[in-house]
Amino acid sequence: MSEKEAKELTPEEEAEKNQKEIAVRRRKLADLQDGGRDPFRITTCPRDTTAQEVRDRFAELENKDVCVAGRIMSWRDMGKASFMDLYDRSGRIQVYMKIDQVGEDSYREVKSCWDVGDIISVKGYVFKTRRGEVSVHAREIRLLAKSLLPLPEKFHGLKDTDLRYRQRYLDLIVNPEVKETFIRRSRIIRAIRAALDGAGYVEVETPVLNTIPGGAAARPFVTHHNTLDIDMYLRIALELHLKRLIVGGMEKVYEIGRIFRNEGMDVRHNPEFTMIEMYEAYTDYFGMMERTENLVRAAARAACGEEKTTYQGDEIDFAPPFRRVTMNDAIREETGVDFLSFRGDAEKARDAAKQLGLAPKETDAWGNIMALVFDEKVERTLVQPTFVYDYPVEVSPLTKRKPDMPEMVERFEFFAAGCELANAYSELNDPIDQRGRFVRQMELRAKGDEEANMIDEDFLTALEYGMPPTGGMGMGIDRLVMLLTDSASIRDVLLFPTMKPLEKDGGGKE
Repeated sequence: MSEKEAKELTPEEEAEKNQKEIAVRRRKLADLQDGGRDPFRITTCPRDTTAQEVRDRFAELENKDVCVAGRIMSWRDMGKASFMDLYDRSGRIQVYMKIDQVGEDSYREVKSCWDVGDIISVKGYVFKTRRGEVSVHAREIRLLAKSLLPLPEKFHGLKDTDLRYRQRYLDLIVNPEVKETFIRRSRIIRAIRAALDGAGYVEVETPVLNTIPGGAAARPFVTHHNTLDIDMYLRIALELHLKRLIVGGMEKVYEIGRIFRNEGMDVRHNPEFTMIEMYEAYTDYFGMMERTENLVRAAARAACGEEKTTYQGDEIDFAPPFRRVTMNDAIREETGVDFLSFRGDAEKARDAAKQLGLAPKETDAWGNIMALVFDEKVERTLVQPTFVYDYPVEVSPLTKRKPDMPEMVERFEFFAAGCELANAYSELNDPIDQRGRFVRQMELRAKGDEEANMIDEDFLTALEYGMPPTGGMGMGIDRLVMLLTDSASIRDVLLFPTMKPLEKDGGGKE
């Protein structure tokens, strides 16, 4: 069927066509099983070469036997010979089958029982066709798994992003570029690990279930532990447990782990996501800037082969040094408002925000309003890699104050392509100050702020034993992967993003 004819099918006609093909495929499987050739009884395959290796090593492998295996993605029947495109994890290789080479019985089975989508193995010798294409000339063929459902046609069946995310396995089969995104994601994480391991950091694991949701301003997922008969929370951050390890003398620790936040979903937010948090004793937020810059550059080289990438049309250059600017200077450059000229004065801050077209809450403090103006007027303008540092204390409950300006804290966020990618502090190690900030957070929670921090008494106890001056940084791995793979949505870099169940799956209607 041509592309034009396929596009003209109604949904009902398409469904009927698929049901007929499914019935045919099941009959083919039954015929194979009745003949004692059930492919699902095969337990292994002697594959010794990938598709990419055949192409890369042609000069070495020409006229030599190899065994390749993969999925049939296209098939051109020429009567007593056939060409097939076979795909494995490395890519495509063409297979040539001829009746007098594989035998009449085997070739008859191919024509009567095999389909596009089936998984096969091919033993044969490497050659080039008259058109110069590297191929495998089959001597022995074997069906390893029967595809009982027809694959969607790329131009018709798998452009729907909702279907792609729900059935990622089909997305990976039909759209090879998607597989490349996740291969690059793996390279990025490997590069980050290698950089930190090389700098003397220790990778650790901390609890996913917590009795207190701490370390971030976020709404947690709540579950219940039956044996202990207590509510527990899926972690919203890695911070508080990792800082306990700094107290314990581990000095350089990091964790790459899954985080869960019961919040909204959009192109940059998924309820579960991957974060790296790292903590280093005897350094501060400027030390963490150096670490962050090195990690991001290493990730860029691993994903892109260089220190540049293009994201949604903008070229991003990760060559050092990254720009550094205070939050106040960034706001002043973009809006003309100097918040430090009236620091601590919430009324003047509120008036300035209103003149910029914003609507701060009447209860917002000076620092909250300053942060609001930055979020709404500045963040999206930060296209090139930028460290924005020195934040108001009101929006940084776990951060050390600046000695010469107690309204501000030693914190930075890292931005690129108009998106926040990392957050870092000179960590607050004063247990008395920390308790006071927790108390103020609890007051906000009592007023209805479900994202405010709870008091973690054990963490305060740890601080009372003494934590050295420490720098800490947290970075969203998914957003970094988005940037380095030019992916517009976080769902494009999560293999299985959170989706509302379809009605047939036991959920509500879409």
